[in-house]
Amino acid sequence: MPLKQLDHFSLRTLEVEKTRDFYVDILGLTVGDRPNFDFPGYWLYIGGQAVVHIVGIDKDDPQGLIDYLGEVDVDDLDGSGSVDHLAFVATKPEQLRLHLEDKDVPYREREVPSLNLYQIFVDDPNQVTVEINYFE
Repeated sequence: MPLKQLDHFSLRTLEVEKTRDFYVDILGLTVGDRPNFDFPGYWLYIGGQAVVHIVGIDKDDPQGLIDYLGEVDVDDLDGSGSVDHLAFVATKPEQLRLHLEDKDVPYREREVPSLNLYQIFVDDPNQVTVEINYFE
């Protein structure tokens, strides 16, 4: 039973709109179809694949989310917990650099010469690190 690919990752957040805006406006994902769950959120797509599931916490009525995914202490939501970062493969790094600068979003650059890999790291509104890989 070998794994074939990453399907999606979910972010549980109190900052639903800010998180959506980051992944849409900064990284270029698109909002797409999402089942009618009993909690707020978005599914964000690359092409036809929903790769980011934003799971919103309704502070006034969290029961739908608790019933579906279980309860989590909201004080534990900042940062990526056991997850160090999330990574995507992309093309045209200069376009992203210019876009991040235009939006005044801080980022970090790295190179891995042994892999012919250039990387841009950026933090989302939940302090989750997103790595964007550009293989040369």
